[in-house]
This record gives sequence, structure tokens and C-alpha cells, in this order.
Amino acid sequence: MADVVGRPGRDALEDRLAGLREELEVDVCVVNGENVADGVGITPKLAERLLAAGADAITLGNHTWRRQEIRPYLESSDRIVRPANFAATTPGKGLTVVPAADGTPVAVVNVMGSLSLQPATSMWELVDDLVDEARSATPVVVVDVHAEATSEKVALARWLDGRVTAVIGTHTHVQTSDARVQPGGTAAITDAGMTGPHDSVIGVKAEQATQRMRTGMTVRFEVADGGIRIEGVLVGFDGATGRASAITPVRVPWP
Repeated sequence: MADVVGRPGRDALEDRLAGLREELEVDVCVVNGENVADGVGITPKLAERLLAAGADAITLGNHTWRRQEIRPYLESSDRIVRPANFAATTPGKGLTVVPAADGTPVAVVNVMGSLSLQPATSMWELVDDLVDEARSATPVVVVDVHAEATSEKVALARWLDGRVTAVIGTHTHVQTSDARVQPGGTAAITDAGMTGPHDSVIGVKAEQATQRMRTGMTVRFEVADGGIRIEGVLVGFDGATGRASAITPVRVPWP
């Protein structure tokens, strides 16, 4: 599932995710939760709610540290990851392995792009080692690349083609129309979209976002509440080889 934004996104997911998993025959579900706490960050309580709603693993992004209480939770949880290219001294990890419904182990990797986001380390310096570590546990590897630049996301998908099952872009909150299975068997999309209010500017009340852009002045952002829908992608894969066979964008209005 794409970036879950604020209470509207959380409410939609809690109401529909279990049913969607059954309808779409989903074996494993990865959710980006870095915007779930009023649009910025995540708390342990909200992470547990996403997991209880049907997420098997949660990925994060540039707003990871906006809620200080998440730090000890990241140290202890095996189901939530933050970008692996944060500083090595920060809590948490960028790789985890969770079981699919049939028991197949699925590795989930989280990295962040450099343009506008400026992580401590470039994802290019560590992604190969991360993928090798993931593949030592399972051939099924899903990479969440949380990045501003489409070029970084497309380049990473090309670089990892044939070595991972899927490279899913997050962060920009607008679902792109380039879902494809690449020649090496890696599914990819530049951005999976947003689970939240789409009558907005990427989840924020439009008038507030527009005021900041027009004036350059500080404006307190609030999560919008109209046009809510669940977005993400459905990836078909072979559990034995890790090769993807299909990728389909998901867009479900709510309620």
C-alpha cells in the first residue's frame, strides 16, 4: 500500500485492508506508514494499528524521526523498517524478513533517495550489500525506494532488475502510470501513490499548501479530508524464484 496519510488514510486502511487482502488474494502486504501521524511521522501505537489492520511490514521515509517515541520501537520491532541509508548510529534497520500467508519468507528493504532528502549515505553505497543479505534469506525481495526524483527511482529499478522481486517508489504521493515487469523479472513503479485524501495537495489542505507556495511564508499544514482512496500496487511473483509475473496499480475509493 502507498503512503498512508493521516487519519483519513488510516481509517480507510483499517476499514478495507482485510477485505482487500481477501478479494485480491494478497499473500503479503507492505505499507508505507511515514505519514500516518497527522501527515508527518509515525508512533508505536499507530504502527501497531497498521499491523493489526493487515500490514505484514511497514516501511518509512524522511519523516521517520518526527515522533520521538518511535525510536525505541524501531529498536525492538521486526516488522517495521526505516531507510537503511540513515546514519548507522540511528535506531532501527533497513531490512527485515516477514512470512507470507503460505509461509514464504519475504524480505523488505527500505532506502531513501538523495535529491532534496539528503540521507546520511547514498543508497547506491549500500543497496547491493542489502540485496545480497536479503537474498541470502529468500529469493523474494521487495524494495521501497522513498525518493523525490523519478530518475533515482527508475535508475534503481533498472540496476536491481533480475535481483529483486519488486522496486516500489514512494514519497511523492501521486501514482504513476509506468507499472511494468522489467526484462529480468523485477516489477517496478515510480510511485505507488497515496492512501488518503486526494482532494488536496498530496494530502494537505489545498488552500494551505497554495498559500505557502504563493507567499513563501510559514503555514501550518493540516491533513485534508476529501476524496479518500486507497492506492498501491499488486505484484504477482513466483515464491521459488522471486521473479515477478505481473504488477497492477490499485485504486479503491473509500468509503
